[in-house]
Amino acid sequence: MDSLNIKKAAFLNKFIGFYLFAVFMLWIKTYITQVTQFNLGVEGFLQQFLLLLNPLGSAMLFLGLSFIFKGRAKYTLLVIIYSLMSILLYANTVYYRFFSDFITLPTITQTQNFGDLGGSIVSLLKPYDILFFLDVFLLIYLWLSKKIQKDNSKIRYKKAIPVIAFAIAISALNLGLANADRPQLLTRGFDRNYIVKYLGMYNYTIYDATETIKASSKRALADSDDITEVINFTKSNYAEPNQEYFGAAKDMNVIYIHLESFQNFLMNYKLNGEEVTPFLNSLIKDPNTLYFDNFFHQTAQGKTSDAEFMLENSLFGLPQGSAYITKGQNTYQAAPAILKEDGYTSAVFHGNKGSFWNRNEVYKSFGYDHFFDANYYNTSSKEDMAEYGLLDKPFFEQSLDLIKTLPQPFYSKFITVGNHFPYKMNQDLTTIGKADTGDASVDNYFQTARYADEAIEQFIAELQKSGLYDNSMLVFYGDHYGISENHNKAMEQVIGKEITPYESADLQRVPLIIHVPGMQGGVNHTYGGQIDLLPTLLHLLGIDTKEYVQFGTDILSKEHNGVVTFRNNDYVSPTIYSIDGKFYDATTGLPIDDNQLEKANEYKKEVEYKLQLSDKVVNGDLLRFYTPAGFTKVDPSQYNYNKDITEETDNEEK
Repeated sequence: MDSLNIKKAAFLNKFIGFYLFAVFMLWIKTYITQVTQFNLGVEGFLQQFLLLLNPLGSAMLFLGLSFIFKGRAKYTLLVIIYSLMSILLYANTVYYRFFSDFITLPTITQTQNFGDLGGSIVSLLKPYDILFFLDVFLLIYLWLSKKIQKDNSKIRYKKAIPVIAFAIAISALNLGLANADRPQLLTRGFDRNYIVKYLGMYNYTIYDATETIKASSKRALADSDDITEVINFTKSNYAEPNQEYFGAAKDMNVIYIHLESFQNFLMNYKLNGEEVTPFLNSLIKDPNTLYFDNFFHQTAQGKTSDAEFMLENSLFGLPQGSAYITKGQNTYQAAPAILKEDGYTSAVFHGNKGSFWNRNEVYKSFGYDHFFDANYYNTSSKEDMAEYGLLDKPFFEQSLDLIKTLPQPFYSKFITVGNHFPYKMNQDLTTIGKADTGDASVDNYFQTARYADEAIEQFIAELQKSGLYDNSMLVFYGDHYGISENHNKAMEQVIGKEITPYESADLQRVPLIIHVPGMQGGVNHTYGGQIDLLPTLLHLLGIDTKEYVQFGTDILSKEHNGVVTFRNNDYVSPTIYSIDGKFYDATTGLPIDDNQLEKANEYKKEVEYKLQLSDKVVNGDLLRFYTPAGFTKVDPSQYNYNKDITEETDNEEK
């Protein structure tokens, strides 16, 4: 026993031993915290392994900063770093208990977010929280104690370099495996939960700081003169409203229904002689429904969040990552805030956690009054859950009571998730067979699309019973493609033709269906994209958009710009397609004639300039320098989507 104690003391008497002991304690504590305190959705052996691995590299690297000092200073620095990392871990634990989210730099600088905790902060503390700091106390005790001798020499490079190299190797392995399991993890920035799950709490903090600094630097360099060029462009490209439709939905409620991964080829498509979407097919034949069959998604890496970003703001998403994640604190002139001036209440309904795509923060910047996320729904039944939230039928069923609480007129959006890659569904819930291409994703796609169609039909029937249907504009839009180019061989069997670059561009069509009671409907062949939704919607509501910074134009206007810009600088139009640097005739799909080349290049320059200006607005947060007459700038601090606080506020109002 005495010899064992001597060996322990000898181990800790060397600074490298003291360092490794600290690394081990922080590694294990962080791993246990990530497993027990956060709901990260870890699945499979690889994700479990990464959750175990990621704190090790971080602990070794950060604590290894102490190697640069000598004498007692290196012990002091190690203890300070260890304590700060422990405080960071605990702060995120407490924050997560209330918000189901992680701390970001913007939430630290915006202290009102912490103010939301109010008097509830005490209730968030747990008796076992002392365990978060027992190791800190132990390390401080060893640091101050005379029971171990202090190694006052400077750490030699021969000892330090292998340790740091091993730490870097661990971190590199971690990142490589994470990217293999979740491609584009850092560039797309799906959700803070994903970053923590794959890279760990401490690497998440570095990632968040890096993204915040990058965003802030571009914003810091912008000034009020930068908005002038943008305003000149948007005003010169403004399209006068079509008087036949202007105000057709004036003072009506707005109900957006987000069709997840819904491509337009599904409309009127028959699988083995059976309609895949019978309800939506019947809806587009309604005399009060406009159906746009040349409407394209314009999303990039942000996918769903890009689609939302465009329809709310008529600004393009970013070329990399998601504006929802990196530009959530910007100033916007979004639909909810514009309509608030006309007395509209606004709300989003989504059966997933609010932090996904940073919605619980960015919606505040848009001016949404309410965000009914998973906390407002009963998600206890596994049979009712999809990978990304509540399945569409129970989602719509539970949403009915929520929407009835909104004062009218209201602007609302329902985000569905049932028709989401990889399109797996409990076969007891399906009412149509699979396709037979041999590609599982393509074959399953029709079943989940049918399920979504049935859920929407049931929801519309309930809206009709409630009376809301007769005083509401319904807008159905597809957010992005469902079947990627990786499945072109299977898709060729589905559409019955070879998928050339031209055909691939055509497959980027998504449905746009607008139903307004009393409005003259029909099929509209105008070329348009998601960037055009906001001005179209506002003109239907009788609100002119000329003074707003919007890069889309009213699809119903006779002056509408039919050149549909894709985020990668490609475009489609009624006459010319530009795909991967080549130009095609929009009618035949063949390369264009030389006499069309000048027009094709003219469109190309227009597309590039439009994207450049939109990025300038988003990256520079330029709308903070311009407030249109009659518009009230949004104050995000005025919004809180926490269920308990929302219910208390509603009760006080009653």
